[in-house]
Amino acid sequence: MWRFLTPHIKFGKNSLEYLKDLDGKKALIVTDEALRRLGFPDRVAGLLKESSIESKVFDGVKPDPSSIEVEKGVKVAKEFQPDWIVGLGGGSSMDTAKAVWVLYERPDLEIDDLKDPSLHLDLRKKARFLAIPTTSGTGADCTWAIVITDSKKHKKMEFASDEIVADVAIIDPEFVLRMPRQITADTGQDTLCHAIEGYVSVWRNDFTDGLAIKAIQLVFENLPRAYKFGEKAEKAREHMHNAASIGGIAFGNSQAGFAHSMGHSLGAVFNIPHGRAVGVVLPYVMQFNSKKVGNLYAEIAKSLGIEGNSENETVELLVDKLESLMKEIEEPASIKDLGIKKKDFEERFEELVNKAVTDYCTPMNPRKVSKEDCQNLYEYAYEGKDIDF
Repeated sequence: MWRFLTPHIKFGKNSLEYLKDLDGKKALIVTDEALRRLGFPDRVAGLLKESSIESKVFDGVKPDPSSIEVEKGVKVAKEFQPDWIVGLGGGSSMDTAKAVWVLYERPDLEIDDLKDPSLHLDLRKKARFLAIPTTSGTGADCTWAIVITDSKKHKKMEFASDEIVADVAIIDPEFVLRMPRQITADTGQDTLCHAIEGYVSVWRNDFTDGLAIKAIQLVFENLPRAYKFGEKAEKAREHMHNAASIGGIAFGNSQAGFAHSMGHSLGAVFNIPHGRAVGVVLPYVMQFNSKKVGNLYAEIAKSLGIEGNSENETVELLVDKLESLMKEIEEPASIKDLGIKKKDFEERFEELVNKAVTDYCTPMNPRKVSKEDCQNLYEYAYEGKDIDF
């Protein structure tokens, strides 16, 4: 027996207007300072006011949020006593908002307690959770995971519970029309990696497969236009925003694989943005996995109108198409192209490998990855060599 989880979703142009009909008394908006300067929390607060909901803004979210920011947010929540927690922003805001919500609901818990996968949280006694993404990549508005950095141990903590899936997600393209080109490219790669890895994960299922394929198609069709033309490509922006959440639902229910493990490690060790980190290693992990699940990559290829004379050729053509997309949106093709010097790469290599093989996504990869495999994958990906093992 399994389960399929998704928020109640409002999407499309003007979907933010849904806030005018929200039932409640108080909403805590969890966001960051940059979005506050852009006026995004004010826009949300204004619509909430029309439904007679008082709001307060906590804008203390930082990139790769830590337990310190969470603790500050929980303090604000306890003082304000909201019946809605609103996550407004990218993955960092979503993760912080989820953690604030859980610890506000459960003051008897410490953040470390959330690592217990058997823990029953018994949420929604005080508040419900509403997610409004402002980037088109993380899918965190639709997933049931939280990633927070332990400020004392300086390591990432991953929590997961099906109870923390948002009650409502509002996918309004208004927030991403002016997203910068680099963020468009990075988050677009993140969306694609979620969908491709979700399609081949060991937990893939009938409910997630169709969503993953649709997200993949939307990215290939719309990311180049969104990147090149920005807000002038309004429809492409909207499709990419939808793709991020569709991919989030897919991989949130089937999980990601080793490209995410390698990307998480690259991000932690060399401070590489998440989407860029998972994107640069994705082609190499696909080549590695194709030795076991080439048929699944061939299915993805066929959904894009790609078909070679054999399964192997079809997979090669899919990887070629992915690499062409990366080139079109000016993303690096190898770890070396990220600007990481060989000396630094070699000095941190053991740490890089150890973090990847112990990452929570590794067991979900369709082909088992040994430490030696991981070492080879990093070395090949650094030089930009095709995988032959």
